[in-house]
Amino acid sequence: MEEVILSLVKDKNLFSIIEKIFSNDRLSFEDGLKLFNSFDLPILGLLGNYAAEKKNGKLAYFNVNVHITPTNICIGTCKFCAFRKKKGEDGAYELTIEKILEKLRNYKEQNPGLTEVHIVGGLHPDWGYTEYIEIIRAVKENFPDIHIKAYTAEEIKYIAEKGRKSIEETIKDLIEVGLGSIPGGGGEIFKKEVREKICPDKISGEEYLKIHKTAHRFGLKSNATMLFGHIESYSDRVGHLLKLREAQDETGGFQTFIPLAFHPLNTKIPGATYTTGVDELKTIAVSRLLLDNFPHIKAYWIMLGEKVAQIALQFGADDIDGTVTEEDITQAAGAKAGEYMPKSRLVKLIKEAGKIPVERDTLYNVIKIYN
Repeated sequence: MEEVILSLVKDKNLFSIIEKIFSNDRLSFEDGLKLFNSFDLPILGLLGNYAAEKKNGKLAYFNVNVHITPTNICIGTCKFCAFRKKKGEDGAYELTIEKILEKLRNYKEQNPGLTEVHIVGGLHPDWGYTEYIEIIRAVKENFPDIHIKAYTAEEIKYIAEKGRKSIEETIKDLIEVGLGSIPGGGGEIFKKEVREKICPDKISGEEYLKIHKTAHRFGLKSNATMLFGHIESYSDRVGHLLKLREAQDETGGFQTFIPLAFHPLNTKIPGATYTTGVDELKTIAVSRLLLDNFPHIKAYWIMLGEKVAQIALQFGADDIDGTVTEEDITQAAGAKAGEYMPKSRLVKLIKEAGKIPVERDTLYNVIKIYN
């Protein structure tokens, strides 16, 4: 395989990196920059796919999941967010626990085999510690067979502050009422200078990592994200990825890395545009190559669109997310891929990409392999 790739490579800057990859040597910051700056996209795809198949063979995962967003009312000021509303603003909403349960009951009827509910939302100014805790408790009591993946690191800090509790106490309380894992949202870009421009009031990259590592020590698995395609540089992306790799070396608690393609509609980042297919595929490949200690890389079809997500399965991704059913946050920023994809379509996309579809649960336990 190495000889084949070396015979095809057009970018001479990749030769030393290719040798490292096939010698199982860890890539450096400089290697990451070279990969991002390379225009040799076919080689990046071959390398990403090689790394993915070395970990997971030809398996590509999906799950039957739903998203529920309890509120879009938020005290945040993130400039890349098109979702949040102020209390009383047109379009603002907050779901009661009864409404959340009703939604989930309907979704379960529509999605046979539902195994996961993903719950994230705004930082509601009037919701206290109890409100956030009771959402998880109610869902778990009414749907004990559904895994609850809920609350980003940002939300967990907010909940802790509302209850005047430590992060450790908050995570422990959430686990006791039914929290099963933590989503990766809120990673954005760790670089301080970028964060100050796009989300000045948000937790720092260091706090994000600390909260995830704390969750890992309590036995929770989590995902990690990076929002790319706004004002960050390739250097910022590589730095972000290497900080995640370092944290994973410490705890081993991250399951999946999800590069999130920026969507500009209704945001407040001047001059920002949609990401391109080339950049999206390149980011998938480089992520797979740098994050050698992450089990999975996800091509999130909601943000990439089904066509690019499908191709990404040949560039280093081994997961395409799931049925989703309801996704409000990216839709508000101009997502074009829709909010729901039936299981049959996910299976078709994966098979056409030359991979073996595997229906999984949140923790990557295999439910069914579609040969």
